[in-house]
This record gives sequence, C-alpha cells and structure tokens, in this order.
Amino acid sequence: HQRVHTGESPFTCAHCPKAFRNKTALTEHQRVHTGESPFTCAPCPKAFRNKTALTEHQRVHTGESPFTCAPCPKAFRNKTALTEHQRVHTGESPFTCAPCPKAFRDKKILINHQRVHSSEHPFACGSCPKAFKDKQALIRHRRVHTGERS
Repeated sequence: HQRVHTGESPFTCAHCPKAFRNKTALTEHQRVHTGESPFTCAPCPKAFRNKTALTEHQRVHTGESPFTCAPCPKAFRNKTALTEHQRVHTGESPFTCAPCPKAFRDKKILINHQRVHSSEHPFACGSCPKAFKDKQALIRHRRVHTGERS
C-alpha cells in the first residue's frame, strides 16, 4: 500500500516500458502482450483479461445496472459510464483539443474529433479502397455495397 504514496513502481513489463506498483497489476497488464484472456463468460463465448471486465460484461446478460444517476432516472452497468453521463448534467468538458479551442465530455469523442486535424483515416472499407476518419462514416459508406438504405 505504501507504494501508492511513494509512487514507486518496481514491477516492470518485459515487453514495454510500463511499470507497476504490484505484481498483480503487472500480471494483468502482460495479458495485453500475450493475448491471454482467462476469464470466460458462461452464457457467451467472450473472454476477458481480468475479473472486473468479466463482471461488467456479465451485466449485459443479467440486465443489472447498479450505477444510478441522482439527477435523472438513468442507470449504467459500470462506474465509468455513469461518470461520463453525469457530465451531461454538470456541463463539464474535461477533454480539450490542443490544435483548436473545442472541448468534449468524452475522451472517445475527442479522439474522433482530432482526426479533423490529421490525415488519419483508420476505418477502411473491406470492399473497396476507401477509408474514413470515423466509424459512422464507414457504416454509412458500406450501404453503397450492400444496397441498404437508411
């Protein structure tokens, strides 16, 4: 516990520069490199690197949403989703874009926005050479190949 206060992280990953305060955290992290997912879901084939991720996933099957928002009736399967949602009520936008003055409530939205400032097109169509800056644009484009209408 004292390492929390000292900041000491003596357990280093052999595959990357990351270091951890305890052996358990290192072991869990190393699964990123090995691909090991020892925690399996009984109702479906999904597997996870840690017990917490499995527990959160199992709520998909049980319908349990134990994290409730005080100002409104919404409930969530995990604390992170609740925290992100609560920013709707507080107006907080902690994720700021360096190249421009925009700020966002959600880190994923910021990352998506930042592609406006780059030439990155990470969402490639498997049927043609086109690639897109965001997933939704790719989904809309795929309709060209499937004939599906919105």
